[in-house]
Amino acid sequence: MKNNALMFLTLMSVWVLLNASLDPTLLAIGAGVSLLISFAFCSKCDVISGINLSPKAIAYSFMFVFVFIGELIKANISISKRVLAPSLPINPGIVQVKTKLKSKVGRMVLANAITLTPGTFTLDIKGEDLFIHWVDVKSTDVDGATKEIVSTFEKYLEVMYG
Repeated sequence: MKNNALMFLTLMSVWVLLNASLDPTLLAIGAGVSLLISFAFCSKCDVISGINLSPKAIAYSFMFVFVFIGELIKANISISKRVLAPSLPINPGIVQVKTKLKSKVGRMVLANAITLTPGTFTLDIKGEDLFIHWVDVKSTDVDGATKEIVSTFEKYLEVMYG
């Protein structure tokens, strides 16, 4: 039931954002479609079962967005410097990092956050290990790479997804 409720809330939120209206007719249509989809397709959704809906987790999700935007800006500036000044050294490579996240959805969000940040790309997830292509490898050991790439995002995602 929790999965259905989470899916309904997610779909309804997307519906409201896409329509940009609180018209009762549109809300009723959105609620009906969201309810139908959530019950038809999400009776066995185990992916979203790891989402934490506590007030602390909701607050951390908002903080995560701002942290992600900050990391996105820093990474864009770094990559822009390398493009505009080709003399800056790059040291590309694939590194292995470990995550403490246990839920599938938490690992997925982490992998996507890493991939959306310029200069890094998540290639594979195997258990608690993520394999990441990094434009400028600063550390080849697992702990150093984990601290550089994952730790900023992970402290928020741990509260949101466990």
